[in-house]
Amino acid sequence: MKGLFACLTCKENVKCYTAVIILKFIYTGQSLLTKASISQGMPPNVFAAYQQAIATLALAPFAFYLERDSSTPLTLKILSKIITIAVLGLTLTYYFYFTAMKFVSATFIMAMGNTLPMVVYIMAVCLRMEKLAINTWYGRAKLIGCTICLSGAMVFSFYKGPAMYHIGKEIISTHKSSTRHDQENWVKGFFLTAGSTLTWALWIIFQGPIQKEYSPKLRLTTLQCFFSSIASSVWVFAEYRNFSVWKLSWDVNLIAVVYSGFMVCGISYWLQVWLVDKKGPVFIAIFGPLALVSTAVFSALIFKEILHWGSMLGAFLLVAGLYSFLLGRNKEAKAQKLEETKLAGNRSHIYKESKENNVVLECITTHKATYDDNDEAINKETKEAGSGS
Repeated sequence: MKGLFACLTCKENVKCYTAVIILKFIYTGQSLLTKASISQGMPPNVFAAYQQAIATLALAPFAFYLERDSSTPLTLKILSKIITIAVLGLTLTYYFYFTAMKFVSATFIMAMGNTLPMVVYIMAVCLRMEKLAINTWYGRAKLIGCTICLSGAMVFSFYKGPAMYHIGKEIISTHKSSTRHDQENWVKGFFLTAGSTLTWALWIIFQGPIQKEYSPKLRLTTLQCFFSSIASSVWVFAEYRNFSVWKLSWDVNLIAVVYSGFMVCGISYWLQVWLVDKKGPVFIAIFGPLALVSTAVFSALIFKEILHWGSMLGAFLLVAGLYSFLLGRNKEAKAQKLEETKLAGNRSHIYKESKENNVVLECITTHKATYDDNDEAINKETKEAGSGS
């Protein structure tokens, strides 16, 4: 029986590891295809509008079928909150993210994405939704992890260092002549990527409160994608005022928007939900560097990007800080679970003692009442005997 259980557990682990690897390669594909599409001149807002529209079409059937029995009402107040979160969280995030693709590499953006757990944590602490817990070792581990990770982001962003491998003379000449222009683009890309990380972190933080008011998760996600698509479309019409920017041909632009909408916002969503249910959110975050490494390798092969030692140092600090933070986060979750178990045990013990005391008290009360009744009967018989004599 133990052997059968161990075999089933092993198969379950293989499924989880396979799923998380597929998930990270889906994100790698998104970075590479988006970079190729934006580099060919596709407007970021058009890309975002198409992506969110396709995501809406992909999620809507599942949302309305799987959550058809949900009785949670969609009030005007909740709808206005969903629209606000969709516009500020999704529309702005994807605008910053896709625009940054014009100025920096896919590897850079993927590296900055590893700072997201720390940014969410810092914002949650500032909003008093999380405790710093500096007096505990796991609280210090999280704080040290945040510091190292953000330091790595700074190193990765502003210090390239020497190239890791030799390049041709023509490329060197071109690179030297455009160094200043590249630095300006790098700074623009950094701030755009930072903006997308901040707005995405806010979107994640606000998902908790809005889900308490509107519990159907699939419907909530579908509605946010829908309103984000509308907001991006309005933005496009206000900026370009013509329909030619919407034209899609049978090229990388079409492949990129379909892949980003269906694979990233559709399949990856289900994979994340399944993995969180099986292994928890920390399991997914641990494999974040896998997407960074695969993106760096494919970017070097496809886009001929040059890897630098300074960037690798920054990436190493990013990963080290991420794992330190996740270690503290995981230990904190275990400590909280243990505390809740102890508290539940104490409550059960108190309830049991209280119940036993009530039984004893009831017995005493019953015994006292019986004694009083017997005493009253004896007195009555004595009085009757006295009156008879």
